[in-house]
Amino acid sequence: MQETRQNKIARLLQKELSLIFQEQTRSMHGVMVSVTRTKISPDLSVCTAYLSIFPSERGEEMIKNITKNEKQIRYELGTRVRYQLRIIPELRFFIDDSLDYIERIDELLKK
Repeated sequence: MQETRQNKIARLLQKELSLIFQEQTRSMHGVMVSVTRTKISPDLSVCTAYLSIFPSERGEEMIKNITKNEKQIRYELGTRVRYQLRIIPELRFFIDDSLDYIERIDELLKK
């Protein structure tokens, strides 16, 4: 039962975070940030978001900027989900490099 609630909240946070990043990266031409997956702790206090950043060369730079502005992102998230959640979870961001990994495997298989 608890796992179902965690999944629903994780999907809600993924949707809202993706909208926030879409609005923020609109002004940055040539950069796209998408939220590939979110996980939430059993006590709903920590949300781990995996981000796919295009182009991947700017991934580390973007993660540093996102981590630096984490409080502002959490505030924006709180204003969007204030009626669904009582406590806004702490956010943690990581790079999802699965697409780069798949691309590298394809290149190796072609050789």
